[in-house]
Amino acid sequence: MSEQQLVYTKDEVETYLVRSKYAIEDKHSRFIIQELREVDKNRNIRYTNQYTVSQLFPDDNPVDVLKKEIASLTVRNYMHSLKDTRFKNRSDFYVFAKKYDEYVYIKIRVELISQTGAYIYVMSFHYSDKLIDDSCFPYLD
Repeated sequence: MSEQQLVYTKDEVETYLVRSKYAIEDKHSRFIIQELREVDKNRNIRYTNQYTVSQLFPDDNPVDVLKKEIASLTVRNYMHSLKDTRFKNRSDFYVFAKKYDEYVYIKIRVELISQTGAYIYVMSFHYSDKLIDDSCFPYLD
């Protein structure tokens, strides 16, 4: 996937998070988790969505738990955004990280399609295979 990295303002990220929570709570929204990714074929299983969710939340329904986890994100968890240059008409991905036993890399796209629902796409929710530290978060305050 071809992507261009950028950082939105704190207010823009806060607005995105409010809209994301609204979309998650809307019963008409579609919530999709990409369970099998092309990049996972050559990746250590530890850094895959399925592995991470099963390790952190072994007894929970993945959709329910990821809705709850994404709804709990704050501007402090925000790292950056990614313009999808492959699909230029799609909304940007927002990248977050949240510390559990270690950092989990979270990459989502939320599109408010119409008044009858939204599309929430979770591309990544996996242990990070790259170093994440305080310098990765522009709004730690």
